[in-house]
Amino acid sequence: MGAEKTKISAVPTNIITGFLGAGKTSTILHLLKSKPANERWAVLVNEFGEIGIDGSLFQGTHREEDGVFIREVPGGCMCCAAGLPMQIALNQLLTRANPDRLLIEPTGLGHPIEVLETLSAEHYKDVLSIQKILTLVDARKLADERYTSHQTFNQQIAIADIVVGNKQDLYGDKDKAALRDYVKSHSPNATEVLFAEQGQIDFSILSGPTATRVSPHYHESHGSPSAQEEAEIPQAGFLKAVNQGESYQSIGWRFAPDIVFDQKKLFNFLSGLTVERMKAVFITDEGVLGYNLTPDTLTEVELDDCAESRIEIIAQQLEDEWEAQLMQCQLPNS
Repeated sequence: MGAEKTKISAVPTNIITGFLGAGKTSTILHLLKSKPANERWAVLVNEFGEIGIDGSLFQGTHREEDGVFIREVPGGCMCCAAGLPMQIALNQLLTRANPDRLLIEPTGLGHPIEVLETLSAEHYKDVLSIQKILTLVDARKLADERYTSHQTFNQQIAIADIVVGNKQDLYGDKDKAALRDYVKSHSPNATEVLFAEQGQIDFSILSGPTATRVSPHYHESHGSPSAQEEAEIPQAGFLKAVNQGESYQSIGWRFAPDIVFDQKKLFNFLSGLTVERMKAVFITDEGVLGYNLTPDTLTEVELDDCAESRIEIIAQQLEDEWEAQLMQCQLPNS
């Protein structure tokens, strides 16, 4: 089907949003497993941190030869500067992939209504077909005012066609009922609430037009895309970048491809972090590994390949000693 298409027209497009650590990446990875073998899917992913990680995580398990095309926009909201960074990335991705479906993952600290506004612009009217908008929520967060008082958290729920109460194995019926009530009072749409574990949702819920509409020219500046993604790594062997906004800070590092890390030391360092979010890909003495840390757990998965080691940490307070501890995880002479 995908190979036969010559004109990019009415591509089914889903926004999959949610706050930090809600499970967006895991959900998209699960959905990619459901992709029909004869289809081409494109994923546009936006990250708050300056050092993009999700693109490497996706590409480490899914390849273009298998019909999965990835484009990443790190370093803040991809819709700033009148949506230009997002338009450039999206146009390049659509041209390269000519996809049968497009999945868009905004940063957990970005405003999804701006993403929808860009996708709804006149020049995408015939190119994209905006379908169900999914918002992932950890229902336990409703007990924390840092989330319920956060504008982005509430906007993500308000824009959703379907709210997925992810990580349902970690909470009970009381939390589920609280999420249903919260969605009912914070969403103008007749929003459906589903529950899932580890982002395992049925592919069929993506289909159908969104009920969400946006007002023209809505825009709010809150960060700008990164220049660090393409920067050359200096002779020191690594590049560091920081970002801040929406009451959070991020710090990330990219390492030269010839630097190899000690897997045991690395795992111990990552396990000891107390942060809102950490994602990484590392070239180690045990192979190429991807890491994902939330307040609940640290996961380690084997990847097929990566071009270089990268790590991004998001927290409300950054620690000076992280860099030295990370450097101590490198193998000698690497």
